[in-house]
Amino acid sequence: MSLNYKISGLNGTSSKMRKVKEPARGCNSVLNWKRLLLFVWVIVVSTGFCLFFLNGVFRTKIEVTGTCKDNKSLVLVEQFNVSNELLHELASSFYKSDQITALKCTKQLGDKLSTKHEITCSLNGVTNMELSGQCPVHDEKAPLVHEKLAREHDNGILKVCMWVLFVIALCSPISCLWKNRKGEMKKKEHTQSSSRSAGKWMKKLLVLFVLVGVTVSIWLFWYLNDGIQLRRRETIANMCDERARMLQDQFNVSMNHVHALAILVSTFYHGKQPPAIDQKTFGEYTERTSFERPLTSGVAYALRVRHSEREKFEKEHGWTIKKMDTEDQDQTLAQDCDPANLDPSPIQDEYAPVILSQETVSHIVSIDMMSGKEDRENILRARASGKGVLTSPFKLLKSNHLGVVLTFAVYNTHLHQDATPEQRINATVGYLGASYDVPSLVEKLLHQLASKQTIVVNVYDTTNASAAINMYGPEEIDTGFLHISSLDFGDPSRKHEMRCRFKQRPPPPWTAILASGGVLIITFLLGHIFYAAINRIAAVEHDYRKMMELKHRAEAADVAKSQFLATVSHEIRTPMNGVLGMLQMLMDTNLDAKQLDFAQTAHASGKDLIKLINEVLDQAKIESGRLELEEVPFELRTILDNVVSLLSTKSQEKGIELAVYVSNQLPEVVVGDPGRFRQIITNLVENSLKFTHDRGHIFVSVHLADEVTDENYMKIFNGSKSNAVCNTLSGLPVVDRKKSWENFENLSRKDINESEQIKILVTVEDTGVGIPIKAQSSIFTPFMQADSSTSRTYGGTGIGLSISKRLVGLMNGEIGFVSEPGTGSTFSFTGVFMKKETCSLDTVLQQYHPDTSEFRGLRALVIDQKNIRAEVTRYHLERMGISVTITSDFDSAQSSQSPIDSAVFAMVLIDQEVWDKKSGLAFLRGLKSSTKLFLLANSVSPAIQDEIQSANMVATVVPKPLRLSILISCFQETISVGNTSFLARRKPSTLGTLLRNKRILVVDDNIVNRRVAEGALKKYGAIVICVDSGKAALEKLKPPHSFHACFMDLQMPEMDGFEATRQIRRLESMVNEQIESGEVSIEMFGNAGHWHTPILAMTADVIQATDEECMKCGMDGYVSKPFEEEQLYSAAACFFESG
Repeated sequence: MSLNYKISGLNGTSSKMRKVKEPARGCNSVLNWKRLLLFVWVIVVSTGFCLFFLNGVFRTKIEVTGTCKDNKSLVLVEQFNVSNELLHELASSFYKSDQITALKCTKQLGDKLSTKHEITCSLNGVTNMELSGQCPVHDEKAPLVHEKLAREHDNGILKVCMWVLFVIALCSPISCLWKNRKGEMKKKEHTQSSSRSAGKWMKKLLVLFVLVGVTVSIWLFWYLNDGIQLRRRETIANMCDERARMLQDQFNVSMNHVHALAILVSTFYHGKQPPAIDQKTFGEYTERTSFERPLTSGVAYALRVRHSEREKFEKEHGWTIKKMDTEDQDQTLAQDCDPANLDPSPIQDEYAPVILSQETVSHIVSIDMMSGKEDRENILRARASGKGVLTSPFKLLKSNHLGVVLTFAVYNTHLHQDATPEQRINATVGYLGASYDVPSLVEKLLHQLASKQTIVVNVYDTTNASAAINMYGPEEIDTGFLHISSLDFGDPSRKHEMRCRFKQRPPPPWTAILASGGVLIITFLLGHIFYAAINRIAAVEHDYRKMMELKHRAEAADVAKSQFLATVSHEIRTPMNGVLGMLQMLMDTNLDAKQLDFAQTAHASGKDLIKLINEVLDQAKIESGRLELEEVPFELRTILDNVVSLLSTKSQEKGIELAVYVSNQLPEVVVGDPGRFRQIITNLVENSLKFTHDRGHIFVSVHLADEVTDENYMKIFNGSKSNAVCNTLSGLPVVDRKKSWENFENLSRKDINESEQIKILVTVEDTGVGIPIKAQSSIFTPFMQADSSTSRTYGGTGIGLSISKRLVGLMNGEIGFVSEPGTGSTFSFTGVFMKKETCSLDTVLQQYHPDTSEFRGLRALVIDQKNIRAEVTRYHLERMGISVTITSDFDSAQSSQSPIDSAVFAMVLIDQEVWDKKSGLAFLRGLKSSTKLFLLANSVSPAIQDEIQSANMVATVVPKPLRLSILISCFQETISVGNTSFLARRKPSTLGTLLRNKRILVVDDNIVNRRVAEGALKKYGAIVICVDSGKAALEKLKPPHSFHACFMDLQMPEMDGFEATRQIRRLESMVNEQIESGEVSIEMFGNAGHWHTPILAMTADVIQATDEECMKCGMDGYVSKPFEEEQLYSAAACFFESG
């Protein structure tokens, strides 16, 4: 009330102030407009000056730089006064030298702008390029140069004139401002408030102007400097790419000659008998043709000799096959060695002794090339691929350079290009190798270019990227830009590259510095002038400041509200956890019936209180916009089964028929928020249970949104009062469900992406008391019910429907209802979900479906006089793969069992309402002995059981409401397929099987919570150790330890659960790294190769401590207090396998 009083008082003051200011506002309007026009005038003039200056700079830059059409020509500056003779002489020198050069010219003008200039040109050579792309030099250039000089002179005069106009334009408004100064002094008292408000936004504009000027200055520097850097990058890229191309071309030419020599050996040595080539002929030929291979230092040919041919080969040649000194000696072609001092080659499958060699490497004759490790690998790769292969770089003894060996396989027959490696290996008769001196190769290349080199070239072998080998060039020094050109020497398994840098670092970009500095200086000068002009404008008015202060108070109050709700939630749920936990432990003891009833009543009341707290917190989170939906895959049918299981006890107690039906057009798995989807349906079904009397029904149906327009759907699911007995579950009349969604704006799927999304329609129909007409408009209002008498009769907070509507809105859906007092209500809502990828459906379905493969292919007969109820039974049976036939009475059922029909029903399901003693017993006597009988009922009459037994039949009762788990359980106990009984099937996992003998650490600072958690976990066979702080948990969970899991409270003194989890994960990460790196043995840590203890969060704060925050700090799950068996099972099932 005090806050409202202050606000109202403030509003009253503001109205008084407005009355006082009204006379002065008219007097000051003219002055405000003058100041505004002055400010706009100065902005326009300064902007025009900046644009003019930048236009002159860019136009000069564009005119100075000339480019050719194909970007390969030279760049000449037009404003130099160069004679025709000098230009022709310069161009002719380019042609004569067969080089392409980049011409850099600088001009030096005299004091009087004479026509004689000194021109300094430097040529940076780039060789082996065609001159056809160069810019031609014409005699008409000289007049254009003089025209350019004249244009520059005119531009200088124009700039001076613009400066004069700018100063005049700037001074005239300032003089007007000075004249008005006296008038401003006289009106100071009346204009103080308005001048403050005007001055505030004008100062902001001034700051914006200065920031724009600084930004333009920075951008201009970046633009000009980027152009300079770009030209340097292009220069070094062109030079490096050209050198790399030339080196690659020369190497490829030499490699082709070596390949040709291999073909020559194949033709004249292996293709002639006797061979037309011997050592003398080969040596003379290779020496005479060495000019074709200027890059090679030696060539040799090794014959392929198998072990069975070795003795014969050595006798023919008169020498023994020798082995290299060591296996790592892979430089045979380049080293000096004496074969007489070498050992004979060891026994192996095959050999490659050198029989022919160039005179420069004649010392390697008789050496087995297969005895070297890398030579052997190259030989194997060469003969399998049919291409030339290279060795890794090695040091040549004579030149101390790095070189490589090129190896070609020699074949005894011509092979196609698509020959297999096996065919190539079989056709191999020898190997031709040539050694290359890479530094000499690169030196010869660079000497062909211009003598003055401005870049440094390095050639690397980068086959091993982590340890590149420098084959040529000095040690790299960072001088700025580095350009890398790839080299392809024909061997795909070897990678080479050329790295180029400038010899010197680039000079400072003076053009960019001066231009941007000038713009920055002008910006600050103009900013200073503008600041002096608006310096007297006052600050914001008092009322505006007060309004902003109140706004901040409101925002702070909203934050305080959220914090208050979180605190209240934690403070209420913490003792409630102790109350419910102790009550549960009390109920597990030996109590008499009266004591147990008291404990159960108290426990149920506590759970109702927790539910109320959750609803209030959900409403608070929705209102504050902090509620976000998950996007996880889930199975719709399983969610509905869970809701039915949860509410089955209440429906059976009231004698209400509860059923669920899901269309077969819906996919098995969708992506969305299963928890919130379940919450909506649970709220609607609980609401129907609360207002539905005995012998009524509640029917939940789920379809695609497009299905509701189908005639079959309307015929089956929309019963009228005339035929309600046939078309409803209980036979009672229902409202027209179509009216519940007729006001939906987007019922069809036109507003969604049909390839990725689906829209479903969920309908909850009941035969309750209905909603009064007057209360239907406020049914979704929070904390509102139909009327006060309803609140007293049925209880509740009236918040469930409000939360459901907000959640439906978050799902991009709509919710509506139709209700008639005395008939019932039907609620419908839509929701948009993502489709699950088909390839991953099987993995997801395994989480939800028990094994139903044993029932697939069976046939079942359903006898039910109500169509909808029979369709519900069919839906559940078809989920198990059972084929269903429906009849309405026993007479039609007997026709289904006629001898003509060869198929036999494995089971017959009879609804209790259909049973008639006379016709029923007649039907049962006609059944085969293998057919099993099931009776569907909420509670079976003993008289019916006796009548069935009189026919020597046993009927298994299937309790309603139907769900998949109940049907599977009943069928497994009754039906046997072949000789296999379903009784031996494994039962579902329970907490007892999951947690038995598991060591679990509970961390909580509250002793009551520790006792509750300890008692709940020990109840299921777990071995529980409790500690009271995060530091103690850190000591307990330091590897190695014997705990299987940890339940961690989040809010604790000294060290909270988040920090404790982060430190535990840090310790585990360090241990895992030490084990993986081999620093410590795995035996030191209990033979566990990877440490990750599951940590589950326990907290009563359900607003701030979300699952996402827990996951960020390394936790594996989240359980809110007070937790129950279902929560514990869901959390533990992810980490423990059942025993």
